[in-house]
Amino acid sequence: MALDLKGCRVLVTGASSGIGAGLAEALAAAGAVVGICARRGDRLSQVVDRCMEHSPDSRMWVVDLADFDAVDRLSVDVLDAFGGVDLLVNNAGIPKRRHVTALDIDTITQVMHINYLSPTRLTMALLPQMLERGSGTIVNISSIAAVCSTNILAYKTSKAGVNALTHQIAMENAKYNIRANVIMPGLMNTPMAIEGISKSRGIPKAELIAKREALVPLGQKMGTAWDVAFAALFLASDEAKFITGVMLPVDGGQSARIG
Repeated sequence: MALDLKGCRVLVTGASSGIGAGLAEALAAAGAVVGICARRGDRLSQVVDRCMEHSPDSRMWVVDLADFDAVDRLSVDVLDAFGGVDLLVNNAGIPKRRHVTALDIDTITQVMHINYLSPTRLTMALLPQMLERGSGTIVNISSIAAVCSTNILAYKTSKAGVNALTHQIAMENAKYNIRANVIMPGLMNTPMAIEGISKSRGIPKAELIAKREALVPLGQKMGTAWDVAFAALFLASDEAKFITGVMLPVDGGQSARIG
């Protein structure tokens, strides 16, 4: 059965590349009117062009989500443009994969600011109109790092916060027909993940990919942005109308094996 999101008004953060771009394009192909935002306007415009091939009313906003005032303006601008948001996908984030002894408080604050406080602020800004309407869906992109990784304290803590935020939103608002779920990707074969780790650890990309693929039980391959996108597509659809408060790993079984 094809998942139909025709007319669903969507906001996807961090959509200029990788998982966010895949999410936006998959949602547009399913009929959603997609709003996307990110810092890199040149890349963002390429994504919105692809979205508009399926959904001509899709829009983009160039926003630095580290700026709380910009987050507030974004929520107002999107509501003005679309008349409401039916689905919020909080995807934007930064990794900062560093051992605890290599971290400083400023870096931890930066990661928490972008990965946890910014999506929390955006969620709180858009939740009232969902409550007023009596329907709404939130899909937050976390990471299996929240439950099973080491040596990435700032990132792990921020994503654990996203998990807790999602669970609380789900439990408190289910009676108002608001659903909230988390997708926890493993290490995906995306530019941010592969290039970032390759550079920080001094490992050639091909070698890194081979090592990571060896850790994935299902298919012995790394996942892609589309694996996450299709999971989000399902959670956003009516077929998932009885699902809320779930933390869904999309990692080929890696976290199950570790756990």
